[in-house]
Amino acid sequence: MKMTMHIDEATLKEVMRITGVPSKTKAVEVALTTMVRRHRFKEIAKRGLGLTPAELKKVWQDPFPEESLRVAEEPPAHAKKRSRR
Repeated sequence: MKMTMHIDEATLKEVMRITGVPSKTKAVEVALTTMVRRHRFKEIAKRGLGLTPAELKKVWQDPFPEESLRVAEEPPAHAKKRSRR
């Protein structure tokens, strides 16, 4: 979908630098996807995982490993498929 938006140029460049994406469009897409991912993770965490805080800390040394942020996320339609060699 095309739309006109006013986005702070410095912030957009920072997102491009951090994520390594080549375009402004992709940077916005990555930022929005990350926000949705974080929201989903928080919703799942609110429901509880059946573990005490101490057990969770023991399981996750890094509080937000990349794999956990992808919970309940469908792969993007534009994603490249990896060959299975």
